This record gives sequence, structure tokens and C-alpha cells, in this order.
Amino acid sequence: MPTPDTLATDKTVAVLVAPGLEEVEALAVVDVLYRAGVRTDLVAVGDSLEVTSSHRITFLADARLADTDLAAYDLVMLPGGIPGTPNLRASQAVTDEVRRRLETDEPLVAICAAPSIPAELGLLHGRRATANPGFMQVLADHGAEVSEEAVVVDGNLITSRGMATATDLGLAVIEYLLDTEAADRVRTGIVYGSRLRS
Repeated sequence: MPTPDTLATDKTVAVLVAPGLEEVEALAVVDVLYRAGVRTDLVAVGDSLEVTSSHRITFLADARLADTDLAAYDLVMLPGGIPGTPNLRASQAVTDEVRRRLETDEPLVAICAAPSIPAELGLLHGRRATANPGFMQVLADHGAEVSEEAVVVDGNLITSRGMATATDLGLAVIEYLLDTEAADRVRTGIVYGSRLRS
């Protein structure tokens, strides 16, 4: 994605995009981070920079995972979607980075089905987390304390439920990387929480 004209921080975010992802879960977060002045790169998990979502929307990533050092990013995000999540889970580089981040207290964000990845790696035992309703049992079966909140922040782990909570997730990431005031400025700018009147 284009780097914001004015950066609010030198912190950087990598959003890992695999074929079959839920595109809104990735792009809503990227959008609000851009508005907050946070550099965010779409990193393609696969051989091509072109990635096609579960809804057959194709977009161009900034870099390929094979050419990227994820440890150089301050925060890594895993969007959900099917088969996007299994495609992320099938990448050794992804699972190695998920494990490294949660074991070294570096931030990891996951939404929808994607929280099942750290759960299945045995990394959520005793941690608060949420996921798409279809994946909550996976988290519980692997020892997570599950929640139905839109976004759950447990230390360096931030999880969310699905496409409709992606903006909430992005705002939570802004609060995590910057502060509440920065998130509030973006809320105002995107007219967050307004209601239609008939």
C-alpha cells in the first residue's frame, strides 16, 4: 500500500495475504492504519504479488513473503477467510513467525478463522481470544479463554471476529501502536458509529 504522506510513527505493519482471504478483513485494517499514518505492507503468501480473495477480488501486494523479513515489522496481522486461513497455516514461514512473535512478546493480530492458527500451534493456552463463531470451539479446545467481544486484546495478541468487526480491529491496532487520541481522530474522520435515519 502507499506509504502515508505524513507518518505518525516509525512502526510498521505487515498484513499477510494468502489466496482465498477475506479481503475486507485485511483492507479495512490497512485503510484505517493509513489514515492514522502507519506504514502498512501487504505481504503475499505465495509465488505471485497478485492475490485473489475468497470473493474473487484480485489485488496487488507490496512484497512476497519469500522476499520479506517479517521480524523487521513491529506488528504482523493474519486476515481470515476460507481457504485463506488454511493457506496461511500451510506456510512454514507463517507458522514460524506466529510462534516466534507469541513466544517473544511481539504483537500478532488475527481475525475471523485466523486465530485458529496460533490455537492449533498450542500458543493460546490460558489466553483470552475471539474468532469467527465457526472457529470458537477450536480456540476453546486448545485452551484459550474465548470471548464474544468484537475485539480482544490480551497483551501482544489482538483477535477479532470477522468482516463486520474489521474496522473495530483496525482502530484497536491504532490504539495499540499509537494511542486512543489517534484512534479517535480516525473514528471521527470515517464517521464511525453514525446511524442512518429514515
